[in-house]
Amino acid sequence: MNPNLILTCFVTVYLLQLAFCIWLENLNRNHLTLQGKEVPEQMQGFIDKEKLGRINAYAGEKSRIFVIEKLVGDAILLGLIFSGPLNDLAVFSSGSDTHFVWAGLIFFLILGLFFFLVGLPFDYYHTFFVEEKYGFNRSDLKTWVLDKIKETLLSTVLLVALLAPVLWAIKAFPDYWWFWGFLIASFVQLVLVVLYPVLIAPIFNKFEPLQDENLARDVEEMAQQVGMRTQGIFQMDAGKRSTHSNAYFAGLGKARRIVLFDTLLSSLSHQEILSVLAHEMGHFKLKHILKSYLAGEAIMFGGFYLTYLMLNWDSLYQAFGFDFSQSYGILFVVGIFWRRLGFFLRPLYMFLSRRAERQADLFAVKLRQKAEPLATALKRMSEHNLSNLNPHPLYVWFYYSHPPLLERVATLEDCGKTIEGRPVQG
Repeated sequence: MNPNLILTCFVTVYLLQLAFCIWLENLNRNHLTLQGKEVPEQMQGFIDKEKLGRINAYAGEKSRIFVIEKLVGDAILLGLIFSGPLNDLAVFSSGSDTHFVWAGLIFFLILGLFFFLVGLPFDYYHTFFVEEKYGFNRSDLKTWVLDKIKETLLSTVLLVALLAPVLWAIKAFPDYWWFWGFLIASFVQLVLVVLYPVLIAPIFNKFEPLQDENLARDVEEMAQQVGMRTQGIFQMDAGKRSTHSNAYFAGLGKARRIVLFDTLLSSLSHQEILSVLAHEMGHFKLKHILKSYLAGEAIMFGGFYLTYLMLNWDSLYQAFGFDFSQSYGILFVVGIFWRRLGFFLRPLYMFLSRRAERQADLFAVKLRQKAEPLATALKRMSEHNLSNLNPHPLYVWFYYSHPPLLERVATLEDCGKTIEGRPVQG
């Protein structure tokens, strides 16, 4: 393939994804301005017009910051690729006698550190201006700085753990490195799933057994009902950094650790919390996590093989000015290309995710034999987190892993009428 054609394809995909992202953000903000003037019927009693105004303002402000960060980051990255610094970094990393693995690690670590520093001002502004303005931030500068240091060290360890063996495989098995790379990445992924709840998460937060013994007992009974073993039910001190609320399951297989944010415990009732966890257990029972993992593995397998084929193109190295000994540089460029191209496949993944969320909602209703607590919990969490109540449908296609709140609530309310023996309307 002609090197100029390769450059044209790369730049076209790169700029098309950038332009589409910005257009989509503007579309969503304009839609919010037009549709977000009245409190939706389902949210009557939970928010008023003043609160709706804060919700809309928060969504708009986050969107504008995202656009600025996207423009700055993409411009810098494109400049690195086409104005010489990326090639200079590859030459610097390789040196005269540097081993290929070390050269690749130096290359990626310097790039990672550079983009981490580029993102710091945006992260600081988001935390101490936007989140502070809307009452979410509880972090102080010391905690924020310590978190960034921990994130940097942890990211470095993980990057080395993944890249070092993959780079070694590229040199040791030039014809089959893609297969070994896939196995290495899958293994690292599984190790992270196991280590995250016991080693990684405690680096940032304190976990302790759930203090509400009645709630813990009911959660345990519900887990047994769906055939799930628990490695413990914990509450996390999320409130020391933010007032945002959430809950999640961590671990592998049937044995999982259940984690509740302390902010969730303080904002939802006993029955609402059980309904939220019933939804999460629905994902386990319906094997959504396993299906998602297997789909991700299939995509990653194909991605490794296609990347292997591309790394053998002479014209690709000519197009971006890399030497054959600097295939880690091409690996970086190809990774950017896949990420940009993959953005346009997001609607398919998000569609499947939203379908799984609907199924988990229905499972929770069936398990609890009532829909009202889950519907109310979703409303409270949306109000508490200032979630956008009027996203544009196209924006939902690309970014929403869950159905929009009003759609979920309407479905749950219809389910509630069915459970109570009344005909479902609509």
